[in-house]
Amino acid sequence: MQPNGVNGINSFDALVPPEMAAKAEQVGVKKARMDFLDTFVLAVLAGAFIGLGAVFATTVTAGTAGALPYGIVRLLAGLVFCLGLILVIVGGAELFTGNTLIVMAWDNRKVTTAQMLRNWAIVYAANFVGGAGTALLVFLAGHHMFGNGAVGAAALATANAKVHLGFVQAIALGTLCNALVCLAVWLTFSARTTTDKILAIVFPITAFVAAGFEHSVANMFFIPAGLFIKAGATPEFWAAIGSSPASFGDLTWGAFLWRNLLPVTIGNIIGGSVLVGGVYRLVYLRHRRQATAAPGEMALHTAAAVGSTAGAAR
Repeated sequence: MQPNGVNGINSFDALVPPEMAAKAEQVGVKKARMDFLDTFVLAVLAGAFIGLGAVFATTVTAGTAGALPYGIVRLLAGLVFCLGLILVIVGGAELFTGNTLIVMAWDNRKVTTAQMLRNWAIVYAANFVGGAGTALLVFLAGHHMFGNGAVGAAALATANAKVHLGFVQAIALGTLCNALVCLAVWLTFSARTTTDKILAIVFPITAFVAAGFEHSVANMFFIPAGLFIKAGATPEFWAAIGSSPASFGDLTWGAFLWRNLLPVTIGNIIGGSVLVGGVYRLVYLRHRRQATAAPGEMALHTAAAVGSTAGAAR
């Protein structure tokens, strides 16, 4: 067993916040410097993984409206949705919302603005491919017909509600969501084992889903799933749920992109990069950056201080 912890002493204790911040910075550097193909493939996987968590949540909550209290339904949805981030973190994948924490390395000048934005752009696009692709595959599997159409009805209701959010409301919901998602990711930086990581994920992710906050990558599954059902479901499905495509007139690709995905993405960036990454960088990495300033810069500061002191003495 390799020595770990302080002074070579073996330690199984979780990492403490200053060590977590250093780890977050190292992870951010690695992510920002990853080559295009690896980044894209792992991000497609992340979109699909979050989509699988969304499938799980939709299935579990199908047919529960009015049968269980609202809070219990949301709690169940949140617990099972955790599958998505567990697959991302433990299985290894690139998730846009979690990658907003790269700002910790960027703000400490370990990666460039171009490297960070490149990562975000590639991961975001690939997450969309993975999420929407999973939604299409689930639709082709006829999953919306399960439970005599109850699963499809739940998917439609979810998608329809999301495109009716106000723009500012969607930004606020996205901000709150990614604060919790990035706190979950942040907590996993303390983990020593897979069990630690899973336990760190469960409560923050359950909280954001139960509270009804908005996650851009999850919506890359939820809303396309509803759109595919609206466009391609058979008359038998509509008869089973007692509805029709006309009942979802506002559920369109344009509404998805401009009324939900855009503002939610803005909120996700604020929540992850400012409220979590920015705050923890300020507290735990700011002093390290000052301590590791270039020797020449430190010498200039020292000389200036000495000169100022000498002038004052005279």
